[in-house]
Amino acid sequence: MEKLIRRIGLVAHDAMKKDLIEWVLWNSELLMGHKFYCTGTTGTLIQEALKEKHPDVEWDFTILKSGPLGGDQQMGSRIVDGEIDYLFVDMPPGTGDVPLTVFQSLPVDGIVIVTSPQDLVQMIVKKAANMAEQMNIPVLGIIENYSYVKCPDCGKEIKVFGESHVEEAAREMNVPVLGRMPIDMKLAEAVENEKFYEAENPYLADVKL
Repeated sequence: MEKLIRRIGLVAHDAMKKDLIEWVLWNSELLMGHKFYCTGTTGTLIQEALKEKHPDVEWDFTILKSGPLGGDQQMGSRIVDGEIDYLFVDMPPGTGDVPLTVFQSLPVDGIVIVTSPQDLVQMIVKKAANMAEQMNIPVLGIIENYSYVKCPDCGKEIKVFGESHVEEAAREMNVPVLGRMPIDMKLAEAVENEKFYEAENPYLADVKL
């Protein structure tokens, strides 16, 4: 059966380029054979990293010149025109200029908010939800990360970062809780071994958007 070639856009903001490169390298075997669109130095750095890891593989990259519209707007126009199937945007957390620019520049159908149990994070989550609401972007749900770590001996759930407030936050935002992710050493080991795509994630198995 002939492989279906996907057209994938990759955008990284500011200091997030390294994280996006690592994500691409972790998933490089799955990404082989697809077509990529990147802007500026992001595309060049990703291409160099892939060639270093897979020197015998020919990668199909289109590097878009950074123009007055910026990377987000260029990618957004290509989504509207049907030139890109999937777009991955790596950006810093919070409610600063970067997510605001993304919301204004890309055709976003909805967002999923990821939080953790700390009280300060809950305040940031509410600010993010308010910003999305003001821009008429639906919040599809909320996921809590670092919810607990399970003792390997007795199975007790240890709240490393304090008690969860995700249900309370979800009620205030009137959105569903999509899942609670614990600190799982098996997932951490999969990341370290660059095999994260092979890992099973039962914590979000029932998520439907």
